[in-house]
Amino acid sequence: MSAHAAARAERPWSFARLRRSENTVLIALALVVGVLGGFGAIAFRWLVETATWVFSGHADYAGTSGHPAHPWLPWLGGFFVVLAPAVGGLLYGPLVQRFAKEARGHGVPEVMYAIHRRGGRIPVKVAFVKALASAVTIGSGGSVGREGPIVQIGSALGSSLARAARLDENGVRMLVACGAAGGIAATFNAPIAGVFFAFELLLGTLAARSIGAIVISAVTASVIGRVFLGDEPFLVLPEFHVAHLAEYGLYVVLGVLAALVGVTFTTVLYKIEDAWDAVWRGPEWARPAVGGLGLGLLLLAVPQMYGVGYPVLEGAVMGRYAVWFLLVLLVAKIVATSFTIGMGGSGGVFAPSLFLGAMLGAAFGQGADALLPGLDLDPGAYAVVGMAAVFAGASRAPITAVLILFELSGEYTIILPLMLAVAVSTLLSGRLSHDSIYTLKLRRRGIDITRRADTRALHGSTVGELMTAAPPTLRRGLPAADAVGALVAARRHTLPVVDRDGRYLGVVTSSAAAGAVTSDDDAAEVVVGQLLERRAGVGPSDAVEDVLEELLDEEGADGLAVVEDGALVGWLQQDAVLRRLASASV
Repeated sequence: MSAHAAARAERPWSFARLRRSENTVLIALALVVGVLGGFGAIAFRWLVETATWVFSGHADYAGTSGHPAHPWLPWLGGFFVVLAPAVGGLLYGPLVQRFAKEARGHGVPEVMYAIHRRGGRIPVKVAFVKALASAVTIGSGGSVGREGPIVQIGSALGSSLARAARLDENGVRMLVACGAAGGIAATFNAPIAGVFFAFELLLGTLAARSIGAIVISAVTASVIGRVFLGDEPFLVLPEFHVAHLAEYGLYVVLGVLAALVGVTFTTVLYKIEDAWDAVWRGPEWARPAVGGLGLGLLLLAVPQMYGVGYPVLEGAVMGRYAVWFLLVLLVAKIVATSFTIGMGGSGGVFAPSLFLGAMLGAAFGQGADALLPGLDLDPGAYAVVGMAAVFAGASRAPITAVLILFELSGEYTIILPLMLAVAVSTLLSGRLSHDSIYTLKLRRRGIDITRRADTRALHGSTVGELMTAAPPTLRRGLPAADAVGALVAARRHTLPVVDRDGRYLGVVTSSAAAGAVTSDDDAAEVVVGQLLERRAGVGPSDAVEDVLEELLDEEGADGLAVVEDGALVGWLQQDAVLRRLASASV
């Protein structure tokens, strides 16, 4: 064998070995990120618990009764809750303003922005500032959750490790998602939900290459969390069941109400943030301290709003509160969380969404049971389903909502009503509001992560302006062998298929045609109609920006059919769009 032939023979093996090496490195780094995410979640929980002890003198002040005094300040009685948020604000306000402004707020939108617009780059200092600021916010009475901070902490650690290992942007994004999945998995003991949180909310797509790494990271973090935090479910619940088919109708109504609560929560959150921006004229570092006095007055009236509030949530599920009080807690939580974030506090909206859902579901379940005593309803089941439904309505992440409540409760018996209510809530909230509670924060800053960046040159352009003549067409009855010949002659991967009247039906791909003629079956009997893929076309008047994602998707690599009144009138190719973008950048 010649040296040239030997080199050619060597290349595939070398390339395969290189790919295996890259995958090994990614898996190893995902494992490390899982370890970091797991211990990061443990450390952050310890910080929250310590801060809560310092500021309130109790393990969880929301779970106490009778407005007890701080053991270090007994002479203040319950009035210490007025001062605690203000003192906390004096600590974390300057910290965030000086070292990491992105640590302000609920965290997840910043991670989404980093993944979609900054190549996954998150400074490592964000992890430390976010941990301290959120712990002090929650410990001093801020009515926010700890899951958003954990996502941001894990993501920052993953980003820093990826950049230290000199990975490309795809690798950095992957490890950012690994860190987020690990954080969720460890804090909730919910590895499956952690994986889908990363895909559904952060990456926005289920990429096969990323699955293995993210799963490994989530499992690793979850194992560490179970070792140090225990293996008990988040909520220990009695067994629920659907006793009557009519209950499914009630769960549909609950889904509708959950969507309304989720959208209302999102709206109020940003309205209060806007109000703060409009009235505040002092230095930003002092804003949390001044706002803390107002939050403290709310805590004085409703101490159940202190911190995350998981004991109150569990009490609602167990049926310890009357309907009127559940509704008071629901309204108070919306106001308290919105006020905490609006004044510059650091914490998540995930736990508040679960809290709202528990209050709504418990109140709905108790009310329905009183009105329909013959159905023998269990209000606790409605509280659990309401938790998932409100989160889905606010976040538009139905898969994550279903999985995380299933893993948190361990209750499979209510999976069907859970899925039903979540689906209704997600669909209705999408009709009521274009953005989720996460994406709206970015859109208010002029960032739309559903669109690709730097496409301003396409603004105002229509498909008709950039389309070219349609390629040769195929008929449904054409044999597969002739379709292969047509594809080769046209030097294309896809060709459109039309009927006798010239109406567009779909496309045939080269892989489908080649597979038909090389199969063991009788290839002579296979025709184009059997290989047809019904891909929708775009219209000449459609904006190019609106079809860009479809065009740049894998299926649009060979272009999109342009269809008017059912007839094929042209073809939109990727290179036409790229030329327009390139001409604008010159």
